[in-house]
Amino acid sequence: MFARTNRLTLRPAWPEDAPALAQAIGHEAVTRMLMRVPFPYGVADAEAFAARPRAAHEPRFLILSHQAVEPALVGGIALTDHGGASGVELSYWLTPSAWGRGYATEAGRAVVDMARHALPLRRLSAWHFADNPASGAVLHKLGFRATGQTVMRESLARREAAPAVSYDLDLDDQREPMPIAA
Repeated sequence: MFARTNRLTLRPAWPEDAPALAQAIGHEAVTRMLMRVPFPYGVADAEAFAARPRAAHEPRFLILSHQAVEPALVGGIALTDHGGASGVELSYWLTPSAWGRGYATEAGRAVVDMARHALPLRRLSAWHFADNPASGAVLHKLGFRATGQTVMRESLARREAAPAVSYDLDLDDQREPMPIAA
């Protein structure tokens, strides 16, 4: 599965992306906002990520900006089915040089639209560490609502648990027919 927006291409990670992926995500400021990403993050970590199998209903994309002459890897975004009460979770990250450009919101809209129109999903969840309010702003723009719950979440890069704010999005609330070309 691929997606293209005005400024971005969302596509799966390929083995040859490992060096660029390690460079983009390998900032402590990025990894400490994620649960399963260690710091330091190296090329071997990126190779393992690119090789991980993914189910058809769990899209996992790299975010590439095509604003410059050459596409640049600026982040990642995924829907992950954790099962249980949390259901399918939206997660994303951006490299620091891409912060503040609206890329997370743009990529998020594309993935939420996929969830709403192409996947058999009715609800998404998401969360952000409490010390990352910019991520909460992205979730709000995407239509997520805070649940009022703050839970402690582990982070490999932080090496300790930290408070995280939980969100939900009911996909049926804004489901409209998707136009199709014949």
